[in-house]
Amino acid sequence: MLHDKLMQIYDLLLGAYGCQGWWPGSGCFETIVGAILTQNTNWANAEKAIDRLKGAGVLDAEKLYYMDQVALADLIRPAGYYNIKAGRLKNFIDWLYDYYDGDLGTLASMSAYSLRDELLSIKGIGRETADSILLYAFDKPVFVIDTYTARVLIRHGLIEQEADYEQLRDLFESSLPQDTKLYNEFHALLVRVGKNHCKPTPKCNGCPLEYLPHETQQAY
Repeated sequence: MLHDKLMQIYDLLLGAYGCQGWWPGSGCFETIVGAILTQNTNWANAEKAIDRLKGAGVLDAEKLYYMDQVALADLIRPAGYYNIKAGRLKNFIDWLYDYYDGDLGTLASMSAYSLRDELLSIKGIGRETADSILLYAFDKPVFVIDTYTARVLIRHGLIEQEADYEQLRDLFESSLPQDTKLYNEFHALLVRVGKNHCKPTPKCNGCPLEYLPHETQQAY
């Protein structure tokens, strides 16, 4: 039953918006960098910072490992909170070299939840960022949860408003097949409808999910 409801939402969103083509990175490491830089900002700003790293010829784990953190912060300035994000990038890269000799291939061979536990041990890597890295950089079947996803599910009565991140993630992963392409597209579509319609003050008119049962008075 829950599977059918989720797939109804997916089909309606896909029919309205088409494929979203996430993640807009090129390669595992760039995607990881993007997942960290897009924290608390939009993708356009993170992309500007990535372009600056590319322009400087340093979008490479080893080069960033040896780069001064102040210089890194200056390069990623367009992403916002650049001093904090430079520290988080350094934390990830230091961990990668301290424990895995800089080898992303070793990470790719790990199980999704072993790698998830390790990513969450890195200062500045929270659950949404870790899950974005797992899904988009390493093609692991982990569903990414964000505010838009929570808002859509709560307003359409699929989960209680008090549900936490792990309950929301488990709802998707226990109800849908372990399909990274499905998880990728579904998450991107939920972000799209969240930005367009399912805002703190909902704009239900014209929403692809307009005629599904919903509770517009609930805020999230």
